[in-house]
Amino acid sequence: MDLLDNTVRPYAWGSPTAIPQLLGVEPSGEPQAEMWMGAHPGAPSRTARGTLVEVIDADPKAELGEEAVARFGPRLPFLLKILAAGAPLSLQVHPDLEQAREGYEAEERRGIPVDAPDRNYKDANHKPELICALTEFDGLCGFRAPERTAELLDGLGVDSLKPYVDLLRAHPEEAALREVLTAILTADREEMARTVAETTAACTRLGGDYLPYADIAHHYPGDPGVIAAMLLNHVRLQPGEALFLGAGIPHAYLNGLGVEIMANSDNVLRCGLTPKHVDVPELLRIVRFEAGDAGVLRPEAAPDGEEVYETPIDEFRLSRYVLPEGTAAHDLTLPTPQILLCTAGAVRVGEYDLAPGRSVFVPAAEKAEVSGAGTVFRATVVV
Repeated sequence: MDLLDNTVRPYAWGSPTAIPQLLGVEPSGEPQAEMWMGAHPGAPSRTARGTLVEVIDADPKAELGEEAVARFGPRLPFLLKILAAGAPLSLQVHPDLEQAREGYEAEERRGIPVDAPDRNYKDANHKPELICALTEFDGLCGFRAPERTAELLDGLGVDSLKPYVDLLRAHPEEAALREVLTAILTADREEMARTVAETTAACTRLGGDYLPYADIAHHYPGDPGVIAAMLLNHVRLQPGEALFLGAGIPHAYLNGLGVEIMANSDNVLRCGLTPKHVDVPELLRIVRFEAGDAGVLRPEAAPDGEEVYETPIDEFRLSRYVLPEGTAAHDLTLPTPQILLCTAGAVRVGEYDLAPGRSVFVPAAEKAEVSGAGTVFRATVVV
């Protein structure tokens, strides 16, 4: 079992206070967006035995278990994060496994460097993800029904939004969503900037359900993604609630602190709310133009006290234990690799005392008992 020393990524949208407050340290004044726990080569966790990448590479079967290696290869197939959004992240989608392989191979054939700003596919893997709120957490997830979005836009009284309202009402669901998103992302940038400005003023004036979009526009003035964001469901998670983001589902995190887990990939196609590359044709190939509710997940309790966030993904499985004072130790030993993360209270795992924000890597079949009073998230795989 290894105590993890994890890197915090200082992305511009990060909260300067949320992660330091969780860790019980003084803020540096700089944004602190994500703390990575895992073996992603971009920022692997460090242990007394070396980086987690080096530890796993030295003996994959011992660290991951034979079944996990046979299923996913000699690498940890998930990345666990603490995410602290102080400003909206980019509006984005992720490809499915076949799309990721096709896109990666196509860009390799074209000789586009992996670190090029116009590169879409950094690897050949899909990137389903799950975000579980530690505080109130605002996000956008999936398309709202076209008629409801038409009502929302029409209520603003902005003339330049009326063509989108007409499109939403004139076509079946899939065609309506595709045509409107295409029109938004291919509009003249100067005309779109004026539309965004008028929409922002109307959202600010009317308040209520429009306020989240006014806040987005405050961070990204003139960005077409402000209008695209209005096609999506706005959701506010309470602590312990979660969202699962499958392939092709447009989404953006807006504000709050959460535990995030994903397949070990860096493939993102952006729709807006970003100065980065937006590849409109490829984006439109990946997006699933289906409307529905955001689909808030709540954990399902097992008899041993484990609360599981059920998803259709095998590369990761996220659960938590909420341990009251005086409860007996829980045996968390599994035949698969685990990362255990404390997010509240004080717990002991093996020989390590964990305060909020501290975590350990537990190799497959390694004895792991947790005791104390607090909350522990468990990340593992399904084999």
